[in-house]
Amino acid sequence: MQSNFDVIIIGAGPAGSSAAIWLARAGWSVALVEKQAFPRRKVCGECIAASNLPLLDALGIGVAFEEAAGPELRRVALMRGESTVTADLPAATHPRYRWGRALGRETLDTLLLARARVAGAHVFQPWSVKTVEGGAGAWCCELRSVDSGASVTLRAPVTIAAHGSWEALPSDRPRRRGRRSSAELLAFKANFRNAALEAGLLPVLSFDGGYGGMVLADDGLTTVACCVRRDHLEAWRRASPGSSAGEVVEAMLRRECAGVQRVLLNASREGPWLSAGPLDPGVRLSGSDELLRIGNAAGEAHPIIGEGMSMALQSAWLLCAQLLRNERRAELPAKLWQREVSRSYSTQWLHHFAPRLRLASTFAHLAMRPRSATVLTALARRWPALLTLGAQWGGKTRCAADPGLIQMTISRETP
Repeated sequence: MQSNFDVIIIGAGPAGSSAAIWLARAGWSVALVEKQAFPRRKVCGECIAASNLPLLDALGIGVAFEEAAGPELRRVALMRGESTVTADLPAATHPRYRWGRALGRETLDTLLLARARVAGAHVFQPWSVKTVEGGAGAWCCELRSVDSGASVTLRAPVTIAAHGSWEALPSDRPRRRGRRSSAELLAFKANFRNAALEAGLLPVLSFDGGYGGMVLADDGLTTVACCVRRDHLEAWRRASPGSSAGEVVEAMLRRECAGVQRVLLNASREGPWLSAGPLDPGVRLSGSDELLRIGNAAGEAHPIIGEGMSMALQSAWLLCAQLLRNERRAELPAKLWQREVSRSYSTQWLHHFAPRLRLASTFAHLAMRPRSATVLTALARRWPALLTLGAQWGGKTRCAADPGLIQMTISRETP
């Protein structure tokens, strides 16, 4: 079994698999490590903004995405209590990709991982990371097979963290262990068949103690996802002894939001509610990092603006563009070079994504507090175009990757 690589990528979600595709295509030997077996459902809003569709095309899954994804998302709604306010979503400027769509993570992740294999990445799945040691130029990662318990040690000059929000690396676990707050947010998601959600409508849900969203994705399934404060969830569970957390969340959404009740009136849930958390929004990377970070490992925004997928795909592109710049592979072991890459990438990441984190935090706290949510709803009812502007400010039409470079990549991959 091969154990020496140019790069080890930890996590095969959209960020990790995308990075594996870019680097493997450029001739790097890539180890892509994923502890979960695919396909697998995952807590996620599943919306992919139009700004990312050229990237999916360049990654080689554009056609498959178009065939599988849900309808084009052209309108946004704010639902709170009995109120529903709708407005147009902003269209992207790309002549072909004007509107976002939704696709289940079990499908998207599988498509991207398959392309990474085709590009030449060596996939370790399902393998978990037990230790990450060393530093820039000389990383050492010990893996363990989830199925057999066998161990292997991988070595590479570059290591990229692309794990999800709730899957910290061993070095991060002591920092996270023991932290618990009544105000922390827990995430939930379920899929429904025969729901009455209007095709192309993207509702944002506002309720006391949390926020959420709904979308019509692939295979006619409607995804309902939300984030709730721990103290509110515990109160709902005390009021409904014997009910699961997902069941009390669904009951609350139907009770507190008339729009959800209408959409789910004749729907049937497919599979159980999924839960994860707590959320840990904020920036996790810095210019001094030796362990390079993309996706949620780099930073996480409140999911109320639905830009998690954008930050995953686009951060992978930004980092790989830096790693491949001038094809300085001969200098990979040099700590100085990797520090330059880290500083440059961090600067670009903050430029493109820090404003989205600030906007998402502001919107999330307005939406889940009674007084501010009442004001927000009143403003949206009076000026629905504020919802359109909010989607635009949130990055729905902007891509951090250079469109010209994306098109060049597509052209090189087209036979």
